[in-house]
Amino acid sequence: MRCSGLIKTLPIQKRAEIVARWVAQPVLKPWLTRIHQYAPRALKFPDEYDRETAPELTLSIAMVTPAYNHADYIRATIDSVLSQNYPRLHYIVMDGHSNDGTQDILASYGDRLNWRSEHDNGQADAINVGFRHVSGDIMGWLNSDDLLAPGTLSYVARFFQETPDVDFVYGHRIIIDKDGGEVGRVILPPHDSKALRHGNFIPQETMFWRRHVWEALGGVDGTLQFAMDWDFSLRARAHGAKFKRLPRFLGIFRVYPEQKSQAIVPTGEDESRKLRITHVKEGYSPADFRRGFWPYLIRQGIYQRLYLMGLLTY
Repeated sequence: MRCSGLIKTLPIQKRAEIVARWVAQPVLKPWLTRIHQYAPRALKFPDEYDRETAPELTLSIAMVTPAYNHADYIRATIDSVLSQNYPRLHYIVMDGHSNDGTQDILASYGDRLNWRSEHDNGQADAINVGFRHVSGDIMGWLNSDDLLAPGTLSYVARFFQETPDVDFVYGHRIIIDKDGGEVGRVILPPHDSKALRHGNFIPQETMFWRRHVWEALGGVDGTLQFAMDWDFSLRARAHGAKFKRLPRFLGIFRVYPEQKSQAIVPTGEDESRKLRITHVKEGYSPADFRRGFWPYLIRQGIYQRLYLMGLLTY
């Protein structure tokens, strides 16, 4: 990471100017939810992303990719994982018996890729079953239309090795379209445990956690279709896991019209409402959301603007 400035290091007057100028904007149209921020452009990373190397005492990493009929995207997903060249990676693709050519793509990797194709009970079930076939000191899943940023696995492993008191990490997000063109970036402020109960701001494709968290929680909730990642992080929070937002782009989120998260919006809203009731209170209201989540959205908007101004670089 390269960081030329942080909010707390700016002069008080400068901080006041930033807040006065942008305090309303994240509330009216949060950067967190802005998908198409600019015209598609080529992905570009700082040189140090490609130079990232695994620590000497390498922790093992287990990764699962649940897949179903994503032949258009899954090769890019797999390549983003294998190209990390992480020495102790245990990776499996769990295909839900696709019929669009996905299995041919998986087979084309030969012994470079561990994969299974079988009927499952949905994405969460595929993730849970996948982690029964691979194990590691660190765990994470990557959906079959998303990507890892270069050097992510080595960077995350080094952080976990050097910071033994942290259990759960995530980072900034890059957004791409169906053709792989970059259309946005989301810059997140430091982790806010209280705000997490009110809204899911953690980019799923950037999430990694220690194995003991998974074992304590018993995996992801197989009854959820949309909010399984938020539910998992909320249960990790309730369990006492220590979270850390890492100062780096770790994952790349693909958006397109047929995307699952856009296709089942009503289901997602219902699941999110139930999670807020469970983790905040019965009778959760829009006023509760404003009080609980808007302060985080304001901070996120400030960090986004600082990044756009070049005062923050990652």
